[in-house]
Amino acid sequence: MSALIVDIILWGSVAALGLMAWQRGRPVLVSSVREGTLDFINIVPRIALGVIGAGYIAAVIPSEMITGWLGPDSGWLGVLMATVAGAATPGGPVIGFSLGAVAMKAGAGPPQVIAYVTAWALFAFQRLILWEIPFMPARFVWFRAAVSLPFPFVAAAIAMAIGKP
Repeated sequence: MSALIVDIILWGSVAALGLMAWQRGRPVLVSSVREGTLDFINIVPRIALGVIGAGYIAAVIPSEMITGWLGPDSGWLGVLMATVAGAATPGGPVIGFSLGAVAMKAGAGPPQVIAYVTAWALFAFQRLILWEIPFMPARFVWFRAAVSLPFPFVAAAIAMAIGKP
C-alpha cells in the first residue's frame, strides 16, 4: 500500500510540473519533455545494469558470509564494517542502493545496512577525491568528511533502538 502512495505522489508531482511547464509556454514544455526523455534514455540502462549486477552479486556472495559479517547479530563490529564498506563503494545510487538491497536480502541486519548506505551517501572515498576536492578546498572536504563520520553510527544506533523495520 505504501508503494502505491509513493507512486501516486510521484506521478502527481510529475503532472503538476508538466502543467507548470505547459503554462510557461510551448517552448518550455517541449524543452522539458526532450530533456526528461534524454535523461530517461541515459539512466534506465544504468539502473537495469545495476539491478541485474546486484542480482549477480547476491548469487555469488554466500549469504553465510553476509550474515556473519553484517548480520543482525554482528553488532557494532558489523556496523563498523558496513561503514567502511559504504565509504569504499564506488559508483552512484544504482550501485550503492543495489548493494544495500542485496545485503538486506542476503540477511544483513537493518542497522548495518543503514550504516552502509549512510556512509556511502556521506563520504564515499572516490567521490571525495574525484568530485569534491576538485571543486572545494581539500581541507574543507576532509573536515566535512570527519564531521560526518559519526552519522552512520548514530543512524545505526537509532535503528537498533527503534527495532526491526
